[in-house]
Amino acid sequence: MSKRDFLFELGLEELPARFVTDSMNQLKNKVSDWLKEERLDFDAIEAFSTPRRLAIYITGLAEKQPDVEAEAKGPAKKIAQDEEGNWSKAALGFARGQGVTADDLFFKELKGVEYVYAKTFTAGKKTVELLPALKSIVTSMHFPKNMRWNQYDLRFARPIQWMVALYGEEVISFEITDVKTSNTTRGHRFLGEEVKLDTPADYETALLGQYVIARPEERKRAIRNQIESMTEGNGWVIPIDEDLLEEVTNLVEYPTALSGTYDDAFLEIPKEVLITSMREHQRYFPVEDTEGKLLPHFVTVRNGDHQHLENVAKGNEKVLRARLSDAAFFYAEDQKLKIEDALGRLENIVYHEDLGSIADKVRRVRKGVTSISKLVALDSNEQEVADRIAEIAKFDLVTQMVYEFPELQGRMGEVYAGLIGEPVEVTVGIKEHYMPKFAGDKSPSTKASTVVSLADKLDTIVTCFAIGLIPTGSQDPYALRRQAAGIVQMISDYDFDVKIDELVAASLDVAEERGLLKRDREDITKEVMDFFSLRIKNALQEKGIRYDVIDAVLTSEAIHVPTTVKKAELLMDQVSQPAFKKTVEALSRVTNIAKKAETAVEIKPELFEKEEERELYRQYESAQKEVQIALAKGDASRAFKSLQSIEPSIHAYFDHIMVMAEDEKVKRNRLAQMLELSAVIRAFANFQSIVFS
Repeated sequence: MSKRDFLFELGLEELPARFVTDSMNQLKNKVSDWLKEERLDFDAIEAFSTPRRLAIYITGLAEKQPDVEAEAKGPAKKIAQDEEGNWSKAALGFARGQGVTADDLFFKELKGVEYVYAKTFTAGKKTVELLPALKSIVTSMHFPKNMRWNQYDLRFARPIQWMVALYGEEVISFEITDVKTSNTTRGHRFLGEEVKLDTPADYETALLGQYVIARPEERKRAIRNQIESMTEGNGWVIPIDEDLLEEVTNLVEYPTALSGTYDDAFLEIPKEVLITSMREHQRYFPVEDTEGKLLPHFVTVRNGDHQHLENVAKGNEKVLRARLSDAAFFYAEDQKLKIEDALGRLENIVYHEDLGSIADKVRRVRKGVTSISKLVALDSNEQEVADRIAEIAKFDLVTQMVYEFPELQGRMGEVYAGLIGEPVEVTVGIKEHYMPKFAGDKSPSTKASTVVSLADKLDTIVTCFAIGLIPTGSQDPYALRRQAAGIVQMISDYDFDVKIDELVAASLDVAEERGLLKRDREDITKEVMDFFSLRIKNALQEKGIRYDVIDAVLTSEAIHVPTTVKKAELLMDQVSQPAFKKTVEALSRVTNIAKKAETAVEIKPELFEKEEERELYRQYESAQKEVQIALAKGDASRAFKSLQSIEPSIHAYFDHIMVMAEDEKVKRNRLAQMLELSAVIRAFANFQSIVFS
């Protein structure tokens, strides 16, 4: 079958940088899905993007759909023909529906029954007839924000300026908002010109001649290489923030990196402030020395060539000077603010209309810190530090610097509190009580700041659930999933001997005391615990734990995170051991038959009839104590070995004992024995969840 390459380019007014990559991938995926739906064969599909264009390039696109021959099954023979062999209305209707005559019908047997069939033929359509459907693909694209322009009804990210639709040398004709497709693309807005494409293969080369690098990965590589050349030539260290690099890549079509300088006096401002100001306001990369000290230089990326770079640098320096002057002013003014006055202002900042002010949240967190400090056994000094951190952790929210750069919350509190003489462990705690902020972030460095972080995050989760703000689908405006994952991480990292339900109960006590529970407490508790169970599942999955092992260890509503992790890791080590299957079979036999026990009754050893019953009972009494002690100490290995040790007795028991005996008293007693032993086993894991191939 003949093939041709196909190019589609959508030219736009400049897209916001955060739209570009997702829009490029969306266009590629939509076109790829459409090709499969239309049964159009192709060799490969590539995507291109710049701030002004989204494009897909399809190599080896077949010139037509393949023809389709098929057999369609109709009604059974007894329905398709009457007693005299004449076609029924049902058969004739079937033939019409398949586009054939009655003469084309035939019978085939299927599972002992004869049915009427018809052979159908569908000729494949030409690709040039199908490609105009790209119009509906383009207009169906979605973006974080849309706009309308002129009199058009289409809502799109930015106005469409031109379109290229070239199949081999043939232009595929259609239009959107009065913009017609052609074989003419546009180069760089200031340096390039319009250029006619003879074939799709000319695309990249033609654009490069007009100062456009169409492949985003090539632009990113060019930026990275240019920055690395600067570091080698000047002896600098230029940390490359990958998110910033991605953004800059999507801001330019022809990148040229250049450097500039700023006044040394600005280095008196905290490093994070300077870096944030450069990154957020100007999209600049900071420059450091080999020891990580900030230097009075910056690197920016121009959307253009190397002409007149000195003038460009001066212009950027002038703009940055104004930005840093603002930062210096904020920094100086903030230092005039007393912590006590800042805390008073928190009374006027609404946290949530149903949950009060930020000051109200601070009071709840302090109360939570008191409870959690006892649960995790902080010493008196640590408790005092944790309380002070909790008391002043949010004061920097009223500073001008945090108002300008919200991402500096915590860090500016650390700086300002340090300047007025707060102890280091308190100032560090102010910054760290927000940690971990994201997946892969570290836990706080001290127990005191960790307890404040736990109390703060628990308060957010519990109070949101209390008033019905529960994450659904991808919607999680208060980042509750991230905060719950952070709680799980911190408990695990510090090996805190505390159960999740105890922490939740402590936080609920505080919320209930302040009248914030708008729903039944039991319902809230169940939903929050289910929410945490999912976060623990995710954490275990990230450690490479199998889904069935995860289900096995998450057997209790009172989740002890460190022990749960240890049990999961131990079972993962065991699943590859040949003897493990026999152990699981033995333990599962007990838990399975224990389900037949109607109620828990006291075991009566005097009703035992055989030695196997007595021996298993002795093993049960020993294992009950051993497993309880081991799990209390977080020793999963010791607990599992204790369960393993009773495996022979379990097998011997079931080889010689009929649990469902005819004597009702004996049966109840044996079921009671199974129920009690099952409770010991399930305290470790639900072994029935484990799957063997």
